[in-house]
Amino acid sequence: MFAGVGGFRSGLTNAGDFFVPVGWCEIDPFAQKAYRALYETEGEYFCDDATRIKCEDLPEIDLITAGFPCQPFSVSGRRLGFADTRGTLFHEIVRVAEARRPPYLLLENVPGLLNHEGGKTFGTILAAIHELGYSLEWCVLNSTNFGVPQQRRRVYIVGYLDSRLSGKIFPLATSNGTTLKQVIPGGQGQRVYSPEGASTCLTSQGGGWGAKTGLYFVDMNADPKVTHEARCITARQDSGISNRKGEHSGVIITGARAVLTPERENVRQQGRRMKEPDEPMFTLTAMDKHGVEYNGRVRRLMPKECFRLQGYTDEQFDKLVEIGIPEAQLYKMAGNSVTTNVVTAIGLKLMQEAQKLEQEDKKANNIFHRIAEIAKRLFSGFQKSKETGEES
Repeated sequence: MFAGVGGFRSGLTNAGDFFVPVGWCEIDPFAQKAYRALYETEGEYFCDDATRIKCEDLPEIDLITAGFPCQPFSVSGRRLGFADTRGTLFHEIVRVAEARRPPYLLLENVPGLLNHEGGKTFGTILAAIHELGYSLEWCVLNSTNFGVPQQRRRVYIVGYLDSRLSGKIFPLATSNGTTLKQVIPGGQGQRVYSPEGASTCLTSQGGGWGAKTGLYFVDMNADPKVTHEARCITARQDSGISNRKGEHSGVIITGARAVLTPERENVRQQGRRMKEPDEPMFTLTAMDKHGVEYNGRVRRLMPKECFRLQGYTDEQFDKLVEIGIPEAQLYKMAGNSVTTNVVTAIGLKLMQEAQKLEQEDKKANNIFHRIAEIAKRLFSGFQKSKETGEES
């Protein structure tokens, strides 16, 4: 549900043949076109609107995946929750789950969902799923810990009907993701970090500037100027804002640096506006113009780079270019997607635990059959002894 460009599908199929896609739902026509180009969907169930899914027409399903619309719960949005009509789309997941009772659910949203309205919204969501008989686990995972250089924190919710899975999915063992390493401490803007780290979160919204990561040089002066030599160091060098331009010079590190929209100075995403070379990129957003500064020149992130930050292959991206998906839509698709690597990790864990349960059931079934066979033989012996009068 809410398939987008297929982040859940790519992530789960990368986990192995255990997961076989049987249907999908997506309302955006560009995303539909992209999805069909990336995956073999012939013969699969499709609906373009979650509110119009007829549960009786669905194939047999074992797992529902959904990154349900998160704008109502995001710290960057209006956070209206269920008062926003998009928030009610969550109820479509509940409706389908109630009708078809799949053994598993896998949902994703922004971390802001956890504290929206003091946690009441998240509590409502958990209660709605739990009332259907599902046990639940949830965890906030960062994409940078799963093999992509992007700081993207998202809450993942796993539901299962078999309570034996309780506590076995989260936390996940992650790879050693690159994190910020502080070399010289100090106040914000004065700290120095080691050039070994990740990017910020990709987002997108309504086909606008979403995730168009324009790279730019950050200078506090009204008319910034790049020089190859350092400006004169003064006694007032760290005195704060003043009319003395020389007191607001800085250093450009040779190499690529992640930068964020300077126009939004009041929104201090990640606490910094520029990252050191090789640090993870900022989270892609619909409002920020992210980019990369390289050797004193600035350029935006290319759509292909945004797809790479979400774990897609270049081959997948090239297919979308070949079928003529507009650049603005490519940015939007990357920003709206789940990170495929994270989904793969969850899928592998879910697969391993499900297979363990299957083995337990087989073992229990074998024991049951053995007991039944012994009981049958005992009963037969009892009947025979009763007929002959012999002790058994």
